[in-house]
Amino acid sequence: MTKRILALLMILSLLCGCVSVLADEAVTVYTSDFSADEDGWYGRGCQSYRTNENTLKSIGRMSAWNSPGRDFDLIEGGKYDLSVEVKQDDLDSADFMISIAHSTEGTETYENLAYGTAKKGEWTTLRGTYSAGAFERYVLYVETTGADTLDFEIRNFTVTAPEPLPEPKPTEPPMEIEVADSVPSLKEIYAGKFDFGSAAPQSVFSNPTWTNLIKEQFSILTPENEMKPDSVLDVAKSRKLVEQTGDETAVAVHFTAVQPLLRFAKENGLKVHGHTLLWHSQTPGSLFHEGYDAMKPLVTREVLLGRMENYIKGVMEYLKENYPGVVVSWDVLNEAVDDGAGILRNSNWKKIIGNDYPNYAFAFARKYAEEGTLLYYNDYNTAYGNKRKGILKLLNSLIPEGNIDGYGFQMHHSVGEPSNGMIKAAVDEIAATGLRLRVSELDIGVNSKTEKSFTNQAKKYADVMKIILSHADQFEAVQVWGLTDMMSWRASNSPLLFDGRGNPKPAFWAVADPYSVK
Repeated sequence: MTKRILALLMILSLLCGCVSVLADEAVTVYTSDFSADEDGWYGRGCQSYRTNENTLKSIGRMSAWNSPGRDFDLIEGGKYDLSVEVKQDDLDSADFMISIAHSTEGTETYENLAYGTAKKGEWTTLRGTYSAGAFERYVLYVETTGADTLDFEIRNFTVTAPEPLPEPKPTEPPMEIEVADSVPSLKEIYAGKFDFGSAAPQSVFSNPTWTNLIKEQFSILTPENEMKPDSVLDVAKSRKLVEQTGDETAVAVHFTAVQPLLRFAKENGLKVHGHTLLWHSQTPGSLFHEGYDAMKPLVTREVLLGRMENYIKGVMEYLKENYPGVVVSWDVLNEAVDDGAGILRNSNWKKIIGNDYPNYAFAFARKYAEEGTLLYYNDYNTAYGNKRKGILKLLNSLIPEGNIDGYGFQMHHSVGEPSNGMIKAAVDEIAATGLRLRVSELDIGVNSKTEKSFTNQAKKYADVMKIILSHADQFEAVQVWGLTDMMSWRASNSPLLFDGRGNPKPAFWAVADPYSVK
């Protein structure tokens, strides 16, 4: 192998950290590995998360382009072979594409690179090629053709350079994150009013740039996916327990995915908000079946209540023993209200247990949680009347029992919608229940990366913060949903306070001093 190829391998290893020789000159630039985390992938207009089978699943899609995506450091003029395996379980067949979003100077353009049709329940491989043009950013992603709301999984996404790559062109040195003493700390600004925090994926805790940003700015963290049931429930061990004991209510849990966040919080004195104990989504379907086997019948109400209690008990006891005092609050129940009808969503929890399953969830959480832990119901679209009516109905059914402490607003908004009046009406009405409040998931998207768009985004953030501050005595925390725009599940809408390099945007300064924004 020539010295030039060896040098290229060194460059590629620095760029991607995953290089191997396939032939005399063919080089694997990248292969996905979801054994530990999302490996740099994020949802583009949807949620993408690692499953227990080491795949990446995307849910909550509303458009064909909503997809799992990842930024790649491709070299202009380089030729690449691409492949990925996809699987879907809902349609007889669905058409998929590998696509690329490339951008320069804030203008994004697109190309479709590979096509394939995946039959129901079968892994299907898509293959294509790409010759890299002159762009500043390259995002490869997997999308559907139609089937806008289809959930699907990917694995083994591979980028190969079949020919020697050209030498990378000299680039400007990367912008450095602002030094700490030139940027105010949001946790210090709001100290005495409420905690200010962020959601954080597992991957950030191995990067000092992001851990330093967290320590400087935030007093509370939420794991993005690592405390959801599909990360915590150990299906294989639960199945074995049932086989060994004959007890269908037996549950096993594990906390591998969330350990980095919990250790970091404990070592640095940060609080953690748990997300989430019960949810209709990101919950293994086998939880609802006899023997934890999806091919067997659904369990009875009594068995599922037993599993619910043992799951919550296992989670709370592990945290009390290993991280006492770190997890200060929980989303006990997430998104249980149907969007249109304003009644409980027809999830497996409701189908099997009935309309009183939320009451049991909060009762079990109160029974096993560490003393002083605050218990929340969390939902989105609170600013919309029909949804809010359903949320209030649920809250009012829980309040008399004394097991719920508060309500979490998911504010995944855009600059134009919902209006400030709608947001204020929602906060005012929920506040009137007397519950504690939190903004559990805050981001505000823009449609273009222009100065005007980011100015309007800053004004919207300021307006939202003013509404929150009008009820500061009831709010426990405000948490943005992600550290930087590049890490956001809405990355294409640049919805957060810091840009992809960790520099504060106009939105950051608006949150730091909302009354200075007119």
